[in-house]
Amino acid sequence: MLALSALGWLLGDAPRAERLLALTGLTPDALRGGLGDPAMLGAVLDFLCAHEPDLVAAAEALGVRPQDLVSARESLNA
Repeated sequence: MLALSALGWLLGDAPRAERLLALTGLTPDALRGGLGDPAMLGAVLDFLCAHEPDLVAAAEALGVRPQDLVSARESLNA
């Protein structure tokens, strides 16, 4: 659930969403189709965790600690 919330936060800003698509190679269709796919959600969290300013901003916006997002990523990538 946290990964889906993080995805929503990422997509809420056009430049950030464009960067997500450009750097991950994901497409809008792949994102829609992968909402229940742990690998796709893990890739989204990988992207978020790779850029600390976004990680901190997302955590703040979602009301969680940055470590919670990192832990969610580790769980999905396990």
